[in-house]
Amino acid sequence: MKNFSYILLLSMLLFSCKDKPVNTLETTASTRPIEAPEVIEVASFKGQQVTGVSVTNEGRVFVNFPRWRTGVTNSVVELLNTETHSPFPNKEWNSWEVGDKVEANKFVGVQSVIAFEDLLYVLDTRSALFQDVLEAPRVFVFNLNTNALVNTHILNNNSYHPNSYINDLRVDKKNNRIYFTDSGNSGLVILDLETEQFTRVLDNHKSTKAELEYLRFGETKWTNTVHSDGIALDTKNDKLYYHTLTGYSLYSISTAALVLDNAMEIANAVTFEAKTSAPDGMIFDDNGNLFYANLEHNKIMYRKPDGSTHTFIVGEKVRWADSFSIYDNHLYYTNSRINEVTAGISAMKFTLNKVALPNN
Repeated sequence: MKNFSYILLLSMLLFSCKDKPVNTLETTASTRPIEAPEVIEVASFKGQQVTGVSVTNEGRVFVNFPRWRTGVTNSVVELLNTETHSPFPNKEWNSWEVGDKVEANKFVGVQSVIAFEDLLYVLDTRSALFQDVLEAPRVFVFNLNTNALVNTHILNNNSYHPNSYINDLRVDKKNNRIYFTDSGNSGLVILDLETEQFTRVLDNHKSTKAELEYLRFGETKWTNTVHSDGIALDTKNDKLYYHTLTGYSLYSISTAALVLDNAMEIANAVTFEAKTSAPDGMIFDDNGNLFYANLEHNKIMYRKPDGSTHTFIVGEKVRWADSFSIYDNHLYYTNSRINEVTAGISAMKFTLNKVALPNN
């Protein structure tokens, strides 16, 4: 009877587990209870919608504010402490207003800032109020030792469209290139730093094209179509990862394939990596973990080199985690609260936070 009871109990357990539904997104995340890491607010900005963040090797912190509306006080600032920030490189560079004449040495619509070694790359979409590009998109490069402009890389006509929104970038030191995503008109752009030539690849390709017309936040739909957006460079394996914002598919391509002459060969080199949540920015840490947001559920996720996905942090301190940077074993992220904006933002607070990286 004891053996029969044991067999009956085992059969009941197996049957109860057999048909349980499986979440197709991030199914491999660990379910073991883990103490939530502390989220520290680094800075807040009332009425100024922050998107990009980058921390230098020396700990200097830069953030930017896109010109999605009038009333943007500064495009790029350096945080001096939790309460004080200074326009970078100076006030004049940040003085352009909607309706002004476009000038060479003034920011128009800055979407991203990336500190790499002793340089700061400021990506100016040259688009204001989500309108067509006023001039060619460009990257201003500043020497962080002097804060002086040392180069301006201007996209040529074949590398962008009038409705392009060049969104983010990664610097590839090994191959002396910069890679960009275009979220306004799907595709990737490559800058060869030796020749100063821009090349557009995977234009309107399924991997760079938005999969959805909206994201869902509870009972609310955020209706928008945003193409190739998040981008992250795996320097250990020489692969570029990218993701549409309104979509659930993570793709990669080898950096060697990105410079092939044949468009079909480039397309054939694209690898579908995984189904994920809908993210914005992405970044790799030194352990090969890929961090990205789960926008619809107030989370930040990470994907290990073995392909398993895990929840890093979740809750009200994650409100559209937009861009990431890593410094001193901490992940810095901006809360741009894009889905919450329905009218004016003068009373809204947007934050830059940091949290210690997981020990794995």
